[in-house]
Amino acid sequence: MPDIPPFHYANLYLDLLFHNQNLPPGGRETPATGKGAQAKTRAWLAAADMGYGHMRAIYPLRDIARGEMLILGMNDGTTPLEEQLWKRMSGIYEKLSRARRIPGIGKLLFQFIDAFQEIPSFYPIRNLSQSTFGVRLLDSLIKRGLCSGLLSTMRQEHLPLVTSFYAAAIAADLAGLEDVYCIICDADINRVWVAKEPWESKIIYFAPCGKAAQRLRAYGVPSERIQLTGFPLPHELLGGNDLSVLKTDLGQRLHHLDPNNRFWPLHRRDVEYFLGAENCAARNKRSLTLAYAVGGAGAQMDIGKKIAFSLKRRLIAGEINLNLVAGTKAVVRDYFEQVREDLGREAGMRVTVVYAGTPWEYFERFTEMLHSTDILWTKPSELSFYSALGIPMILSPAIGAQEYFNRQWLLEIQAGIRQENPDYTDQWLFDALSNGRFAEAAWAGFLKARKLGTYKILEILREGKIALEDSPLLR
Repeated sequence: MPDIPPFHYANLYLDLLFHNQNLPPGGRETPATGKGAQAKTRAWLAAADMGYGHMRAIYPLRDIARGEMLILGMNDGTTPLEEQLWKRMSGIYEKLSRARRIPGIGKLLFQFIDAFQEIPSFYPIRNLSQSTFGVRLLDSLIKRGLCSGLLSTMRQEHLPLVTSFYAAAIAADLAGLEDVYCIICDADINRVWVAKEPWESKIIYFAPCGKAAQRLRAYGVPSERIQLTGFPLPHELLGGNDLSVLKTDLGQRLHHLDPNNRFWPLHRRDVEYFLGAENCAARNKRSLTLAYAVGGAGAQMDIGKKIAFSLKRRLIAGEINLNLVAGTKAVVRDYFEQVREDLGREAGMRVTVVYAGTPWEYFERFTEMLHSTDILWTKPSELSFYSALGIPMILSPAIGAQEYFNRQWLLEIQAGIRQENPDYTDQWLFDALSNGRFAEAAWAGFLKARKLGTYKILEILREGKIALEDSPLLR
């Protein structure tokens, strides 16, 4: 598609979104004063309901939230008109995720919609700071009042804003607010994440990996406003800066992932060095556990059925347990429950459907599930960064430009494996297991992906800076 279409197309698109109505105009706000030490320990937390990624990113930080965590267009002081806009935008996201399943025109429709999320090739390295159609469209939406509800709520008390959605960060920055922090949710991003004039913006970005940090610099963000923190992961899966829980879980997981003793003879000394010998003795006698998770739009749930029926014989034999993760979608839950019933009692008793009515309850259940999960099968979404926990990833087809780059990142660090035909999961999955491939992927993810994102972000909010570390245990 052309780099910058004529700008009047943006106005036409705005009219379609708003049905020719106008939101209350946004404006530049005078920064509040009176920051103190207490303000650095609390923050406004804000995300968008666009799949799970943006909400999952702020969930580990929930203890510092001023009040409840804010979802744009829902509980952030939004007007009814702005609420309608957010619902339309969320609907567009879900249609994008499911578009390829439409017979005939699905693939073409997906490509057309995905063009608006296009991420340019990384090489050659070049200056990409020039604004794009998406950047100018977002600028117009903000001037028409997008995020005005959030800004109104934030006027109650001056605190830092930590958000995982670019629109909230850019709106707060344009309003003149200070202490605006934006969590990047993918290994690479579209230009729309960065302000129209990035050299004038004061947004500080939390990057999950080096690739994302490089892209931010290419978009014109000064290096001093990019903090390479890692993606925020739940404290319950880490155990603190010493990673006590992670070390325990991973030490046991590596035994389940290496039934033929291919991994341990090669890596035992390194594993014991990083995890501690006390965590490496096999203690848990449970079966290998695979989790299959669909995204927030509920796409690709049919893959879960294929996995379950392919593994039926092994489920009955007790060789594996299967978690089918439905998230918050009742239709996906019902689909997986039917799969469980159709498998029959012997196989079905080893299948668990993970579901909750709200995102926060779902994240809690998902976090608890991961303690005993050995392999996570999902599309390369924000969950790609959970590879840092030493959980090997099987990658279902990517949906959207950012997921292609997440997949590329996972393959580069050797923490992810492309899915083979789900109908033959019982064959290729156990072949890779026998060869120690999943154990290798788990260890690569632990060593190469950043684990301390939650603690690094909290440190920046308190101290204003973090130290760059080389040790896998300190980053």
